[in-house]
Amino acid sequence: MMRRVTQGTSATQRLMLLDTASLYFRAYFGVPDSVKAPDGTPVNAVRGLLEFITRLVHDHRPTHLVACMDADWRPQWRVDLIPSYKAHRVAEETAAGTPDEEEIPDTLSPQVPIIEAVLDAVGIARVGVEGYEADDVIGTFTGRATGPVDIVTGDRDLFQLVDDELERRVLYPLKGVGTLQITDEDLLREKYGVDGSGYAEMALLRGDPSDGLPGVPGIGEKTAAKLLAQFGDLAGIMAAVDDPGAKLTPTQRKRLDEARPYLAVAPTVVRVAGDVALPDVDTALPHEPHDPVALEELAARWGLGGSLQRLLTTLSA
Repeated sequence: MMRRVTQGTSATQRLMLLDTASLYFRAYFGVPDSVKAPDGTPVNAVRGLLEFITRLVHDHRPTHLVACMDADWRPQWRVDLIPSYKAHRVAEETAAGTPDEEEIPDTLSPQVPIIEAVLDAVGIARVGVEGYEADDVIGTFTGRATGPVDIVTGDRDLFQLVDDELERRVLYPLKGVGTLQITDEDLLREKYGVDGSGYAEMALLRGDPSDGLPGVPGIGEKTAAKLLAQFGDLAGIMAAVDDPGAKLTPTQRKRLDEARPYLAVAPTVVRVAGDVALPDVDTALPHEPHDPVALEELAARWGLGGSLQRLLTTLSA
C-alpha cells in the first residue's frame, strides 16, 4: 500500500534517488546465480540489490530515499521525435520472440516483482510513472528537491543533473557500490570538458549508439566539448553555423547544417523530463518495516536471510 505523505521541506534533508533497474542489473551480474530461494529460484539480483541499498544508506546517510522505476523504457513521445530511439533493442527482442519488452536475462525477469514487493514491504518509496523512464522520475525529483541530492546510477546520461551550487551529484558505481565515482562538476570538466548543464548537449552532438541516437557525423565527444566551450551552448553553435565569420571548419559547418532536423528534436529526447506528475509519496527513509508480516513471508519464501536483516538493521540505526 502506498503511503500518501508528502516529502518535507527541511533544509537538512539529503535525498537519494536510485536508478533501480541499473542497480539490479549490476547486482544480477555481480552476485552468483547460485544464490537461490528455498525452491531453487535464483534471487541473486534481489539479495544483491538489498546489499547495495544497505551499503549506500550506511555510507551516504540519506534522510530520504526513492527507488525510481522504468514504467516505460521507450516512451512513445521520444520515439515520435527520433524513431531510432532504442529501436535496435526492439529488433533484438523481436528476434527473440518477445517484442514488447526490453531484453533482460531470463532469470532476472522473475526477480523484478520480488524486488518490488520487498521494497514496498520495507517501506522504501518506489516510483514509476506511466509514459516515462526512471531517468525522468529522477530528473523531476531532483528539480523539486530542497536539499542535497545523491543520484545512484550506472547511466552517464544522468550526469546532466549534476549541479555543485545546488548540491546535486551522481554516485556512479565502478565496482558494485563499494567503489563509487563521486561525479561533481569538477570531475565532469576534467573528464568531458563540460559542466552538468552542458553534458546533455555534448551527448546529443556526439550521439549514443546504445540509445539509437545518431548524433552529428564527425562530431565526437572532444569536438562537441570544444564547440560548446567556444560557442556556449547548442543555440550558440547553430548561430555560428549561420555566421560566415564564425570559426567553424567547412566540414563542421556543413555537417551541423545538415543535422538541423535531428538537432531540433534531440534536446527534448536527450534531456530528462522535469515535469513528471509524481505521486504523493512518503520518501522519508523508513526506520522500521512498513508491512512486517508481508516482509516476514517474503523473507521466508525467497530466502532473503542476512541480506534483508542487514538492511533492516542499517535502516533502524
